[in-house]
Amino acid sequence: MSRKGKVLVAMSGGIDSTVTALMLHHEGYEVVGITMKTWDYASAGNSKKETGCCNLDSFNDARAAAVHNGFPHFILDIREEFGGFVVENFVDEYLAGRTPNPCVMCNTHIKWRALLKRANALDCEYIATGHYAKVHLHDNNRYVISKGKDATKDQSYVLWGLDQELLSRTIMPLGVYHKSEIRQMAHDMGYPELAKKSESYEICFVPDNDYRGFLKRKVEGLEDRVAGGNFVNKEGKILGKHKGYPFYTIGQRKGLEIAMGRPVFVTQIIPESNTVVLGDAEDLDESSMLVIKLNMGKYDTITPGMEAIGKIRYKDAGSLCNLYPENEGLRVNFYENVKGIAPGQSAVFYEGDDVIAGGIIQKSRL
Repeated sequence: MSRKGKVLVAMSGGIDSTVTALMLHHEGYEVVGITMKTWDYASAGNSKKETGCCNLDSFNDARAAAVHNGFPHFILDIREEFGGFVVENFVDEYLAGRTPNPCVMCNTHIKWRALLKRANALDCEYIATGHYAKVHLHDNNRYVISKGKDATKDQSYVLWGLDQELLSRTIMPLGVYHKSEIRQMAHDMGYPELAKKSESYEICFVPDNDYRGFLKRKVEGLEDRVAGGNFVNKEGKILGKHKGYPFYTIGQRKGLEIAMGRPVFVTQIIPESNTVVLGDAEDLDESSMLVIKLNMGKYDTITPGMEAIGKIRYKDAGSLCNLYPENEGLRVNFYENVKGIAPGQSAVFYEGDDVIAGGIIQKSRL
């Protein structure tokens, strides 16, 4: 056993996870690399190529880095679990008129659990990933996710679902670095091509980010079932026909294919009547929301009226709000209106850089 312990490192073959593995290896950890296969692109209707984290080149890059540095590497096939939960949830949420966040679902329910199971089997004390976030033990003996140093890369928002057991075993060494520093490290470690490697921001199982095409392929007859619903305004006046409510998201402006003489936005989706409500930008303003399926972070309870910074999407800067526990969820009141609260998306609440709690947006307009 090494002086620092044995760690299972999730290696996608990309720059962040590779540098994570090599950094821990050089620091004296006994590193075991593992690459998770989550999805077959051919099954998503993309037989021409595989891109992102689930392709053969990425697997080979991860294995080559492990072999070159003298630590073991495994490939873990979690396609069945991934497809059975993450993909089904993705489809179900759109069919319910909500906007899902599959990366959060994958981290919370699939990847970390798969890593923990394999870590236990391999007698690894720790799990490590290349996320730009931090984990620390607060003075109340709770493990806390905190924002990464690089604000442009911070991934704490997508990690809110990790519970105390998972966080107690997790190392995220990149949280104290900027991306530019990690690229330089890759170059200095002898991987100049990796240092220049581009990043993929696509959902791993949705080719070309075309979620509408993906839904059509996954749900037989969906296009025919939902075509011809009404666009309406907030008063209920019919404005025209749309292609089906699952193919629209809150805040969408482009691709509506309706001429209104001014920019209009999707402000509400009503699946029961296959109705999509359109309005002006100010109609996206909301001052409150209900959040469910909470996972507590820094504290084990929320004091009624607790002040926090709430983020309602990944790139959201965050807005000041008060939190009120309500029926195992949270009622959230914002100090100022926020735009485009989308049911199904994650809401994450911060105290400074620390995650207080996170959950799924159930509804706005309380």
